[in-house]
Amino acid sequence: MTLPFWFLVLSLFLPRICLAIAWLQGNLVPFHLLGWVPLLAAILVPRILILVLIYQSQGLSVWFLIHAVVMVCVFAGAGSQPARRRRRSEDF
Repeated sequence: MTLPFWFLVLSLFLPRICLAIAWLQGNLVPFHLLGWVPLLAAILVPRILILVLIYQSQGLSVWFLIHAVVMVCVFAGAGSQPARRRRRSEDF
């Protein structure tokens, strides 16, 4: 019941796509992810679901800590507003 290396690396950058590919390949079957709750978690909060998968597979490992740090960084940066451009007023 281990996660593939490609999943651990790519899910740092593309969590929803990696979950979809792993589900299609059948890599998530040993984790008994059946029903609506894992599907909704994969859609709404994929990083938390990935942390649960890593914890079930490896426990508190280096990969778990890396993914936890990335999740905190992503959630911390999600609330920031993008810089707005100034409009140039053109005189006619």
